[in-house]
Amino acid sequence: MKLDDGIAPAKGPAIPECVPQQELPAHVWLDKQFRACLARATGGLSVISASMAGLDWALQLGISPAKLMQAWQVWLRQSIEDSPRLLPTTSEPPSVPQSDQRFAHPGWRDWPYRCWRDAFMRSEVFWETLTQDIDGLSRHHQHIVSFCARQWLDLAAPGNAWWMNPEVTSVASRTLGSNFLRGFHHWLEDIGEWLSELPASPPARPVLEYLPGRDVAVTPGKVVFRNALIELIEYAPLTDTVWREPVLIVPSWIMRYYILDLKPEDSLVRHMVERGHTVFMISWKNPDASARDFGLNTYLESGLFAALDAVLARCDGAPIHAAGYCLGGTLLATGAATLARDAGGGPLGSLTLFAAETDFHDPGELGLFIDKSSLATLDALMWSQGFLDGPQMKSAFQMLNARDLIWSRAMSEYLLGQRLRANDLISWNRDATRLPYRLHSECLHKLFLGNELATGKLCVGGRPVALSDLDLPLFVVGTEHDHVSPWRSVYKLHLLTQAELTFLLTSGGHNAGIVSEPGHPRRRYRVHTRHAGTPYLSPDQFLSRSTYHEGSWWPAWQQWLAARSSGRCVREPLPSGSPEAPGTYVLEA
Repeated sequence: MKLDDGIAPAKGPAIPECVPQQELPAHVWLDKQFRACLARATGGLSVISASMAGLDWALQLGISPAKLMQAWQVWLRQSIEDSPRLLPTTSEPPSVPQSDQRFAHPGWRDWPYRCWRDAFMRSEVFWETLTQDIDGLSRHHQHIVSFCARQWLDLAAPGNAWWMNPEVTSVASRTLGSNFLRGFHHWLEDIGEWLSELPASPPARPVLEYLPGRDVAVTPGKVVFRNALIELIEYAPLTDTVWREPVLIVPSWIMRYYILDLKPEDSLVRHMVERGHTVFMISWKNPDASARDFGLNTYLESGLFAALDAVLARCDGAPIHAAGYCLGGTLLATGAATLARDAGGGPLGSLTLFAAETDFHDPGELGLFIDKSSLATLDALMWSQGFLDGPQMKSAFQMLNARDLIWSRAMSEYLLGQRLRANDLISWNRDATRLPYRLHSECLHKLFLGNELATGKLCVGGRPVALSDLDLPLFVVGTEHDHVSPWRSVYKLHLLTQAELTFLLTSGGHNAGIVSEPGHPRRRYRVHTRHAGTPYLSPDQFLSRSTYHEGSWWPAWQQWLAARSSGRCVREPLPSGSPEAPGTYVLEA
């Protein structure tokens, strides 16, 4: 492995040579190509899986006449209750609840808009009743049917039609329709960007409002180690002395690392460095088809373990406070269990997981796409490309929250003609990455479908690893409105280890809940520590017994790390010949 000049090498395995794609029998090759073409047409979704769920639902509902009667009774009762508001002369009382932000505009209280709103909301309740709690319907099929019904209802929402939306008609009247001209211009711009992201086109980075190294990812530091998979950034100290134990952050490979180093006022990295912590950050290389055979073991050996070796060399062997975000946290937990199995814990002093699942039995709405049929379809798509492309992955996440990420945005930008004001987090979200075929396939099959990490079946180095071997302090962060890693699923780590575990539940979602800088309005969190060997508390018991705090959770984590550090020291300066942060990998398309 050749390192760039000025970057100190560290012990760690080299990236294995890329294994050429094996020749497949003609009939297998043909089947995979057919599945891949179908996957491209459906955005990677399995038509068979959705069809089987729909058929199961229809058959089970067909033999549940009482369920049908219940749905119609609810619809009829609500229709009678809403009937007085059908008259133009009737004024809607201000006490009518407006909990749905789609109908928060005052114009929805006026006739005839309130009639369309009420009819739509009755339809939502009707279909929710028809897709929930049906005897004999499998849980997975129920989730798929409910999800599909929600997608169609969101598409048919009256707010998506300009003549049925009082806010749009008001703006159109005031601007003489110029909002539609601006919206059409925005639509043409988005179509051009979408065409540039097609898999057949050369990889191109979207135009970002906040550029790494200029607007974000500007905390001073240097790249102190590089191989073909990672760049390791060490951030320059901003205090005269630092805590002896360094902090290594392992972001997920499905995101650019600088979500944790956005603008200086939004940067978790800067927050920690300003408080005397030596922070290291892994920056994953954005893979192409040549990395198709990089799997979990590759990311462990040449990613996590190589970074740990480099941090040890830089910090004179001091124990490391390791933190992982999302799947980076899952990788870190797997690596920590491996080190506990082989080296009694190895170099780790503590383990922190940000919105990271270790038990995938209930993976949230991502589970909609996780069954054998869906994975066979997605596998064929990745096999033909060598990777899962960023726009393909982004489309799947947008579908999970289509109401906010698709229809609300479309109404604002295309009907009102108002571009959403970009911020550093929105800009980062557009900066998509790719996933190697083998890594993504192994994660889906071994973690999401097989749940092998939680059940002790996941093998590293030919032997299984168990999270029950972990015997070091744990700090685990969950977020209240997480569609990717539901906090109750993250909480299940309590069942997998008896080590001391501090669990913190913060407001926000998967990204905005973690980027929770001090001073951010309306932030809050709950925290509770389960000491080693003490009885298990259920999630509901945690909610009742945890301590409530207003504000950001960042200071609580920093104080937790400081309490588990052995004192302060003077850190040697960064290598003078090393490249400046943010490095080169984060700048590649």
